[in-house]
Amino acid sequence: MTDASVAGAETPSSRAREAVRGAYDLHVHVGPDVMKRRIDDVTLAERFLEVGLRGFALKSHYTSTAERAQVVKRAVPGIDAIGTLTLNASIGGLNPLAIEIAAREGARIVWLPTVDSVNESDERDREYPEGVPKPAWARIQAELHEQGIDAAPVAVVDAAGEPLPQLIAVLDLVARHRLVLATGHLSRDEIFTVVDAAQAAGVAHVVVTHPEFPSEDIGVSDQVALVERGAILERCFTTPYTGKCTWERVFEGIRATGVASNLLSTDLGQPQNPPVEDGLALFADRLFEAGFSDEEVRMMSVVNSSILAGAEPR
Repeated sequence: MTDASVAGAETPSSRAREAVRGAYDLHVHVGPDVMKRRIDDVTLAERFLEVGLRGFALKSHYTSTAERAQVVKRAVPGIDAIGTLTLNASIGGLNPLAIEIAAREGARIVWLPTVDSVNESDERDREYPEGVPKPAWARIQAELHEQGIDAAPVAVVDAAGEPLPQLIAVLDLVARHRLVLATGHLSRDEIFTVVDAAQAAGVAHVVVTHPEFPSEDIGVSDQVALVERGAILERCFTTPYTGKCTWERVFEGIRATGVASNLLSTDLGQPQNPPVEDGLALFADRLFEAGFSDEEVRMMSVVNSSILAGAEPR
């Protein structure tokens, strides 16, 4: 039985609430969206305010959230909602124009392809461990495929594994606007290529998205190598919570790479999973049980998320 089978049954400790106070959650999936979500963005902002969290990044696999984030900030003063863009087929893939427009509208984070990555398309029929449901987006992708309106996978490298010209153009824009680049659902080899190319292009912040996720499955030694190249590793609560990897694997990766190079986020918003506003604190409680200190949790949740959000840590 996975943790997800008792979703909502856990309550974060007061110690955990305090440790993550002032943090951003830079990876949430909330409504409005093309699939059912647990909560809408304005209500989430109100709940973040209640529990002392500073803000969140609105992630969509299918559209820009830059304009939406501006509305949320106006609706709930005191919460910093962050707009993002994911370079999937629905916005034109590696589309510099989409990045330019999103940046002018205040977006902060650009994810490389997720659901339309070559890596995920190669694994369309991937089987998850027993009792672990496929992600909601996998069902959407299957529906689009059945309707014949899906697009070709969005490649970032050529047949020789070298960065495509379109990727270089994307990286140049990300660097110019001082945005955060996240690796999405790329494969291990693609991630190494992207991290090196991003550093060469002058991208200030490169985040490796949930390295333990089944389609990425990046080993600890490779995680160390990525940190040595200047990357930040994002640890998402849902990956171990839903049984896609073990908690110990997450802890091992953090210990090997150091808390200064790790970011805690949740990837929450699915109806069957815990409340989004509880995710960071629930993550903190797991880390406390594994022997991590309050200061280490605060570094990964509050300090690192604030830096990536472009804000001074509180």
